[in-house]
Amino acid sequence: MSLLLDLRGQNVVVAHAHPDDETLATGALLAEIASAPGEVHVVTATRGERGELMPGLPGRAADLVPGSWSYVAYREGELAAALSALGIRHHAFLGQPPARAEGLPSRSYADSGMRWVSPGVAGPAADVGADAFTAAGVGEAAGDLAAYLRAADADLVISYDAGGGYHHPDHVRMHEVAKTAARECGLTFLEVIPPGRDDIPGDLDTIEWTDLSRHLPTVQAALRAHASQVQVEGGDVVHVGGQREPIVTRVGLRRA
Repeated sequence: MSLLLDLRGQNVVVAHAHPDDETLATGALLAEIASAPGEVHVVTATRGERGELMPGLPGRAADLVPGSWSYVAYREGELAAALSALGIRHHAFLGQPPARAEGLPSRSYADSGMRWVSPGVAGPAADVGADAFTAAGVGEAAGDLAAYLRAADADLVISYDAGGGYHHPDHVRMHEVAKTAARECGLTFLEVIPPGRDDIPGDLDTIEWTDLSRHLPTVQAALRAHASQVQVEGGDVVHVGGQREPIVTRVGLRRA
């Protein structure tokens, strides 16, 4: 049986690093799972505090300052709208109950930042803060995710491959966290693989590819909800930094 068919009727938790990642990397997959029996949950590690701002935003959005309280609140609202467009009813931020290990006070994991080191490949920012997701221990963050997996009665976990898709440090850390939490809970862990990349760590022959282009209109609507970060131009998404790429509707999954 295919990996995608295995997800039907299951309680699936998809773990991401920042608002908009859920749609950019797995929007079509989330829409597919949400349309089938079972439940799909999204856990987001950070609020994307260090993201840039798409020029030309209307109204009060044009006055937002990355890192400010109002910017964080705005991105939280964008995420909620995108999840609604994808049909996702269950969401939590890592570090906040129920995605917080029992007995620990709530905390927020901050965006670690990044810089582009080559087209389509990210590297760590030079000024990572002490509260950043990558500065936290894998054990603490994995304990938080494991708490959510238990609360959601999860059957399996999905997150990035070991290279984080495009090597963003927060994506790489979420791979480590999700894999550790899945192991702690005795659950299957699936990696989502970005299309068109031949430098993904691991055996490429074990990737199962599925065409989910029927969900393109849904993914476009969800991407439009993240207007502070991306623009939708037909079948392409244009990032705040000007990078253009096709909207992902060909989904790769692999058992980790």
